[in-house]
Amino acid sequence: MNDVSMTKTPAGSGKRRGRPAKPAAGIGITQVQSLSRALSLLEHLASAERGISLTDLARRARLAPSTTHRLLATLEQQGFAELDPDRGLWVVGVRAFAVGNAFLAHRDFVATARPLMHRLMEESGESVNLGILEDGEVVFLSQVECREMMRMFVRLGGRVPAHASGVGKALLSAFPESRVDAILEQRGLRRFTDNTIDTRAILREDLTRARMRGYAVDNEEHAVGLRCVASTIHDEFSEPIAAISLSGPRARIIDDRVDVLGRLVRDTANRITAALGGRLPTWRH
Repeated sequence: MNDVSMTKTPAGSGKRRGRPAKPAAGIGITQVQSLSRALSLLEHLASAERGISLTDLARRARLAPSTTHRLLATLEQQGFAELDPDRGLWVVGVRAFAVGNAFLAHRDFVATARPLMHRLMEESGESVNLGILEDGEVVFLSQVECREMMRMFVRLGGRVPAHASGVGKALLSAFPESRVDAILEQRGLRRFTDNTIDTRAILREDLTRARMRGYAVDNEEHAVGLRCVASTIHDEFSEPIAAISLSGPRARIIDDRVDVLGRLVRDTANRITAALGGRLPTWRH
C-alpha cells in the first residue's frame, strides 16, 4: 500500500489559563518598563554577532546611554550580558544561552506548525503535509486535509523517496551537495512515473531552481495525477529540519497556480521557522 495516495470522500469564560494577569493600572509601571527595555537590549545584543559598544546599543534601542548602562549592569550581574574588556564591546552572556537551550529542548515543531498548517490549508484549499528526512527518505509527521472530495492522503510515519517528492526535494535543495550525493548513492533514483527524475544532472538542475525560488515542485513524479509544492523549515543554525508541502490533483494545481501556491507554502515555512526561533539561510532572504 502506498504511503501517499489520492482519496475521494463525501462532503468559555474568556480567561486563558496559564497566562499571567495584566498588572493593574498604575502598579509596577516602572518595573514593567525596565523589563521591556532590558529585553530589548538583549535582542539587540543577540543580533550583534561580534558585539556592540554601549553608545551604538543605546542608539539602536533609542535609550539614553545612562539608562542603557544601568540596564546592562543589571543584565551583567545576572549573567545575561558580558563586557569584553579587550574590545570594549558588549555581548550576550552565558545565562541567555542557558535559557535559549531550555526553549530548544522543549519545543515541538509539529505542535508549533499545526496552526500555521491549518491557516495554509484554508488559504490554498489544498492538503498540507509536514515531513522530515530520515535515513535518506521522507517521513510524514503530520497532515491537515483539505475539504475537497478529491484530496491527497498520507499515512503518518509513511515513507517516500526524497528525489520524487516535494518535501524531499525541498530538503535536498537546502543540503550541501556532498550530503545530496551521499543520499543518492544510498537510495538511488528509482523511477515511479514517466515524470520521475532519474538522472543526477537533471535532479541537480531541479534542486537549483527550487533553491532560487524557495520552494520545490513535485510534478507527478511519485504518483500520476498528484502535484506538490514544498518549502523548508530551519533551526537556529539555519539548518533545514523539516519541510511542509501543499498537495492535490493536477486538475486543481494547474500550471498557473504553481507559483502562487509555492509562494504561500514558502511564506508559511518562513513563519514556522520564526515561531521555532529558527533563522533563515541567507539565500532565503
